[in-house]
Amino acid sequence: MKTLLADDHPLMREGVRQVLSQLEPTVEIVDAHDYPSLFAQTTLHADLDLALVDLNMPGFVGMQGIMQYRHRFPDIPLVILSASESPHDIRSALEAGALGYIPKSASTATMLAALRQVLAGAPFVPASLGDSHVDPHALPPAGFAGLQHCGLTARQLEVARLLAQGCPNKAIVGMLAMSESTVKVHIAAIFRAFDVTNRTEAVLAIQRRALAP
Repeated sequence: MKTLLADDHPLMREGVRQVLSQLEPTVEIVDAHDYPSLFAQTTLHADLDLALVDLNMPGFVGMQGIMQYRHRFPDIPLVILSASESPHDIRSALEAGALGYIPKSASTATMLAALRQVLAGAPFVPASLGDSHVDPHALPPAGFAGLQHCGLTARQLEVARLLAQGCPNKAIVGMLAMSESTVKVHIAAIFRAFDVTNRTEAVLAIQRRALAP
């Protein structure tokens, strides 16, 4: 398993590296220390299985870096590792396309369980979010209604909703309990329905339709 570990504190990277060795003894770890190096390393290592990224690093402010990363690398499972336990930050990161959010205060056991859950295709939401529940599957209800007349089946609509959230194919497979080949068939149907030729165009088209009055 190859994991990209991005944090601007070397001691933090070293501590997380030790945790990752418990997840998979033969894990290969690629380091990044800011958003520019995160983008560069991801471009260089196209076979990444996971990106574990600090929320606040040099290069971008707030959620901008996460949104840029999901836009450029939509197929890589992204997990946020952050000192912030703010419900607002957690919700914003998940809405920006992260599949998990792990507070840096979490125990080793919690971090390992969270990473295993994400690698299995299911999003991880920390218990600290409390009652502020986040449904990473859903577009706003009004937006979903706006997709009803796109000529998609109910199953394709579910895939479209996850696609618009930035979920990679592996995550959609886990969330919807379908094979990867079936997910690809549904995505191809979505491309045809929205008259687009790639994933980025499809996400933008779905989001535009979802936000349409």
